[in-house]
Amino acid sequence: MGPMEIDTHIDALARDGELFVASAARTGPDAPVPSCPEWKVRDLVGHLGGVHRWATTHVAERRTEMAPWVGDPGIADDELIEWFQDGHRTLVATLRGADPDLECFTFLPAPSSVAFWARRQAHETAIHRVDAEQAVGIATAFDPAFAADGVDELVMAFAPTPRARVDAPERRVLAVAATDAEGRWLIGLGPAGADARRGGGDADCEVSGPASDLYQLLWNRVRVEDTGVAVGGDTGLVDRWRDSLKV
Repeated sequence: MGPMEIDTHIDALARDGELFVASAARTGPDAPVPSCPEWKVRDLVGHLGGVHRWATTHVAERRTEMAPWVGDPGIADDELIEWFQDGHRTLVATLRGADPDLECFTFLPAPSSVAFWARRQAHETAIHRVDAEQAVGIATAFDPAFAADGVDELVMAFAPTPRARVDAPERRVLAVAATDAEGRWLIGLGPAGADARRGGGDADCEVSGPASDLYQLLWNRVRVEDTGVAVGGDTGLVDRWRDSLKV
């Protein structure tokens, strides 16, 4: 399973950014974010707005080294949504107008720099859109192909990195399978961290279900019991993933 087309990722980034704004504006800045207990909506908006500007800097300026993180924007509550929208629109426009051959800083494998930033920002925005919607108490399902692509990015690109810190005392294998989209993965969890490959095989635990549910489950945004996901075998392996994943 390969990455989706760049334009498809940019379209998703645009759409989920708008859905994010709709929820954030509805709740107000002081609303708690259930999936990020330490945050209120103002923190969520500030974080994602900052990420969008950070990503734009690399593409627009063709930076070959990582740009510094700005941190808390210090924007007044009554200006926060407009500030976010401005940064989101700029990121979308920058990616749409980018030279496909430009080279800039990236931090995960990708066919090109633009492909990396389009994919990463699409999924960054999508998962935080879930956070914003949970603050409202609503849930918008993801397109199965997009959700499966998000699982693929998490499992194949993020999980094996030291940053993710997904491990287990002894090596066990977790299988993940989408039932409504192309996508099956085997994830090995052990003392040295995680390894992953696409495809099937023997596993100690299998998690299967709609791609949208798998996407949100593996990103620790929902619980198994609140999804259409089935878990077979060593169910503690799912808990191990959820407890140890740090991205």
